[in-house]
Amino acid sequence: MADGNRYFPAPRLILAALVAGVLAGAVAVYVSESGSGNNAASGSTPAQAATGGSKDDVACAAKSDRAKKVASAATGQVAALLPADPPQSLKGLAFNGPDGKPMTIADHAGKTVLLNLWATWCAPCRAEMPALDALQKEKGSDAFEVIAVNVDAGDDVKPKKFLGDIGIEKLGYYRDSTLALFNDVKTRGLALGLPVTMLIDAEGCLVAHMNGPAEWSGPDAKRLVEAALAP
Repeated sequence: MADGNRYFPAPRLILAALVAGVLAGAVAVYVSESGSGNNAASGSTPAQAATGGSKDDVACAAKSDRAKKVASAATGQVAALLPADPPQSLKGLAFNGPDGKPMTIADHAGKTVLLNLWATWCAPCRAEMPALDALQKEKGSDAFEVIAVNVDAGDDVKPKKFLGDIGIEKLGYYRDSTLALFNDVKTRGLALGLPVTMLIDAEGCLVAHMNGPAEWSGPDAKRLVEAALAP
């Protein structure tokens, strides 16, 4: 079992890192934003994205009670996680898989996913990567996966070196260097900066989401995963 204090800095450092990350995100992400998004409808509001008429969105929106129940298990070190209001389909979120080929959340059908967007220039992102790796090591299975998607611009050299330097072993290397994924999530009203994390059920529906880092290797996070996997 991972030791949360080993992997995560003190609350004061987390706060400082979060401020730095938001400021960095404002410069490095928002100035590069395009209006096209990832696979979302251009110009749609979060509510329209969730209830825009597709069969998947309608089915997800009906899971509001389920989202609230799961999110109620987000306590302690993951208490910043908010229930989706309303739940929406994230099947179309697109990025590259560990093999470098394009894929979407729909390719993980049948598996609950903790989707995390991170970058090497984001201090709180860097701080929580070992904890995410520890969560994947303990809870990863055919039913659950932590998918941490790097959104650095440019090539793979810097993010791969960073992951190697800190000893990441269990997280797959997911990637989107175009910012389209971040822009899609931002358009949906889910992202203020980095890191941003989304809990997605086995049918591709957003259950809960949060901005900022958390202690993902701690007991609170593990209880949340167990709640998400419960019938």
